[in-house]
Amino acid sequence: MNEPLLFISAGDPSGDTACARMIDSLREQKPDMSFFGLGGHRLAERGQDQLADPADLAVLGFWEVAKRFFYFRHLMQRCVAEIEQRHPKAVLLVDYPGFNLRLAKRIKQLGIPIIYYISPQVWAWGKRRLGQIRKYIDQMLVILPFEEKFYRDHGVTCKFVGHYLLEDIPADYISSPVPDRKQIALLPGSRSQEIERMLPVMLDAAARLNREYGCQSKVAALSGVFDYESVCAAYSGSGVEVIYDDPRKTVFESELVLTASGTATLETGIIGRPMVVVYKTGSLTYQIAKRLVKLDKIALVNLVLGKKVVPELIQSEATGEKMATELSRYWSDRDFCERTEAELKRVPSLLGGTSASQRVAEVLAEYL
Repeated sequence: MNEPLLFISAGDPSGDTACARMIDSLREQKPDMSFFGLGGHRLAERGQDQLADPADLAVLGFWEVAKRFFYFRHLMQRCVAEIEQRHPKAVLLVDYPGFNLRLAKRIKQLGIPIIYYISPQVWAWGKRRLGQIRKYIDQMLVILPFEEKFYRDHGVTCKFVGHYLLEDIPADYISSPVPDRKQIALLPGSRSQEIERMLPVMLDAAARLNREYGCQSKVAALSGVFDYESVCAAYSGSGVEVIYDDPRKTVFESELVLTASGTATLETGIIGRPMVVVYKTGSLTYQIAKRLVKLDKIALVNLVLGKKVVPELIQSEATGEKMATELSRYWSDRDFCERTEAELKRVPSLLGGTSASQRVAEVLAEYL
């Protein structure tokens, strides 16, 4: 009997993280399984036959993707050809909707079950992609609690499995007491494009606060992604330090967090640190997004809580001065800080506890 074979397309770093623990759980049920596709270093460490260099997949923004049209067209052709040739028992698409929904359309006629884990944010970007999802996806596995009702209301088979972050973050970090120290964690993102835009203004905010409050700021950096030191050099002597490859520890040890919008806002919320969420993107990407996004808040932690609990500064609002003002409010307004801390303690339970990977593995095991 042939070993169970699974195709995984996880082009984002967060998807790579989510799939790693799921593979560990799945192998408890299917120890002889193998898998191939797109992913990062965590899936590679678990034996994924990679069809692309992970560094080539991390592209952000409409214009940035358009500039690499021919690369992604070739990658699409290769993935389709490999799936046709190897004919896996199931296809698991993880986030990365611009590529993954096109891939689903190309392979649907092969009769292979297509499962989507970590939903495209169709609830934010309007319902244009809902028709594609209904037509090409056999099962949606969602990680945010409000997504299940949204999809079921629109006729999509869907299951809320909980959030993988609750398994990935150390248990003693979750909803931990806020340390009494004037330290700010700076999380400028995970891709070079967003770090290049976010880090300079974050450093400006940090320098302002460091001067006013005598605090320290720690940049949560990732090795091999960006030249942090050259940007931070302009702030030498101003209380800024670069810490590599342990952003969660940096958040855990800090009193406040200044973070780019994205999964990091949920991580910070799970750990329980008051934060300010910021985001800047290319002007063309922003103009397109502004016309498409249907939400009055963008931070995932605010979406999970159902209201704007932590401040958001987007595009032209994301200046060093405004970031410093919003962060300093946590120190100047104790009631605001305590209300925020209390709201953030709700995040872990809202995200479904610590069994997401096991739930996803159980679904996939039925197909394999």
